[in-house]
Amino acid sequence: MGEQRVERRLAAILSADVVGYSRLMGANEVGTLRALKTLRKELIDPAIAKHGGRIVKLTGDGILIESASAVDAVACAVEVQRVVARRNAGTPQERRIEYRIGINIGDIIVDGDDIYGDGVNVAARLQALAEPGGIWISGTVLEHVRDKLPFAFADKGEQAVKNIARPVRVYALDADAVAALSGVEAALAEPGSTRRSHPSRMWLVVGGLAAALILAAGLSWTVFKPAQHVSEGARSAARLSIVVLPFASFGGETGQDYLADIITEELTTSLARLPKSFVIARSTAFTYKGKNVSVKQLHDELGVRYVLEGSEQHDGKRVRINAQLIDAESGAHVWGDQFDADRADLLQMQDEIVTRLSRTLKLQLVDIEAARIAQSTPGDLNAEDLAMQCSAGFLKAQFAASRVDQAYALCERALRLDPHNVRALVELSFRSIDRVLDLSTTDRDGDLRRANDYLERALALAPNNAVAHFARSELLVAERRFDEAIDEAHQALALDPSLVNAYSSLSLATAYSGEAAKTVEYTDRAMRLSPRDRQLFLFQFIQGFALALLGADERAIVVLRRAAAGAPQWPLPRAMLASALANAGAADEAREALAEYLALGGRTPRTIAQWTAQIPSNNPTFRKEAARLSDGLRKAGMPEE
Repeated sequence: MGEQRVERRLAAILSADVVGYSRLMGANEVGTLRALKTLRKELIDPAIAKHGGRIVKLTGDGILIESASAVDAVACAVEVQRVVARRNAGTPQERRIEYRIGINIGDIIVDGDDIYGDGVNVAARLQALAEPGGIWISGTVLEHVRDKLPFAFADKGEQAVKNIARPVRVYALDADAVAALSGVEAALAEPGSTRRSHPSRMWLVVGGLAAALILAAGLSWTVFKPAQHVSEGARSAARLSIVVLPFASFGGETGQDYLADIITEELTTSLARLPKSFVIARSTAFTYKGKNVSVKQLHDELGVRYVLEGSEQHDGKRVRINAQLIDAESGAHVWGDQFDADRADLLQMQDEIVTRLSRTLKLQLVDIEAARIAQSTPGDLNAEDLAMQCSAGFLKAQFAASRVDQAYALCERALRLDPHNVRALVELSFRSIDRVLDLSTTDRDGDLRRANDYLERALALAPNNAVAHFARSELLVAERRFDEAIDEAHQALALDPSLVNAYSSLSLATAYSGEAAKTVEYTDRAMRLSPRDRQLFLFQFIQGFALALLGADERAIVVLRRAAAGAPQWPLPRAMLASALANAGAADEAREALAEYLALGGRTPRTIAQWTAQIPSNNPTFRKEAARLSDGLRKAGMPEE
């Protein structure tokens, strides 16, 4: 009698497991099991079914899925990671259920409902290598999806995996890349002819060209079509619509243009996080690489308002990035800058350049759009226009009370027009939070309550809005919930690494937790990432505050002088400066700084009793360090009562 024939077939295998499963079960067994079941029932199983996958087996912490299509398997993985990330928004890090996923294509052995073989083993090994929230695929999978899905997988090179004879070429989509997929890419990951992410915006995938429809409040439908049909629509290009052209590389080394490509990809991803932006997918942008194309042609073909182009030049140990922003409608150059970095640590240098460039560009875009809007007649202004002017006005205000009030008035008008405008909700939350943090509030509980209400509404509308999470981090600092504030700041930075301002709440929370040395490190990083930031004075103040807590008065004086010069209407830097000068023995200068502080007026503390009553933390280390500051103010001449 012959041997029973072994059934084999070629399949795409998706392996997923829960990160830190044992830790989660140890902390809360019943709650973890309940959360896993809910997650599977409501989100994961529907995603698998939608993409035609078959669940082969379930373990306590893992899922093995078979699919006939690599494209379906990858699209399923992206959707799973996106919906899980959305569910995790607002959940403390230690309670989050996160998956890592590996995908391979290979020959499998079929035994009833189960499957075996190297095809399965490689998927499991890739899953073990993936980071939380990320997806690792084999080179064979990439070959099947390269021209069918617009996801920018990073090349991880050849990896030796356990019990597999030959190294496996591996490509990765990390958690940040998954979270930051542009509107078009996300729509492809979550199929359907239309997808509504916000009441004022709808994305629609159109044909083979990566294109979209945007419905923005107050704007007519703008249709982006192939070149021969799009000119009319392009003339009404949506605000903040942009293409990042592939950066040129000038280094004289063949095959060394990878850094320019990385910068292009990362900028595309970063700008896609800008609220109400429309960023052309990198898969389309890269079709223009090396081609001599005019901005007018890009405007007509892609329907964008702005074109960002630039170059990377490396010479020995240094890298220089030049970038310029062009108005595609007029051809005018509206912004340009140059960024230099040390090439010694390539990965850190790459991240810092992209972070600095993307932050600067985002602020510039808000300014440009606000100026464009300001030229409109009042009747043309809608909620998002007003909110954008509010953002731009606040950035320029630098604690000048009249300009701050004017900026917030614009946000209030925006909210009256559209109660669901996320930008306006978040900006208005800062008004109440700042009053508490700069010690000028006359209604602490009321301000905290108002800020919380604004942020609850904003995060319900946009749970992955990085600025909203940053605002919540500041609110938690104001509420003296420092551990939670630190977690929230990290979440904001995970959603948008170029959101340098999130380091302010992170730095303050660590100082109030008795870790002022960490505060100095965080503010150093923020100032290195954005050395010409318009709010550099804020980090200088926080760093000076931390240095004064640590007794490093001479260093504190240097940075506090810079903070006071950068924000001449803000009283607090002068109070800290007066204390540091007095503790350093510079009595005359300390009295002068204190007089300047008191002359600025406002509702900030005027006596030692008022000052000590405002100390925000009961941490013993911080209380001891803060006593130095009070002593310094006393020496500078601040009255006791």
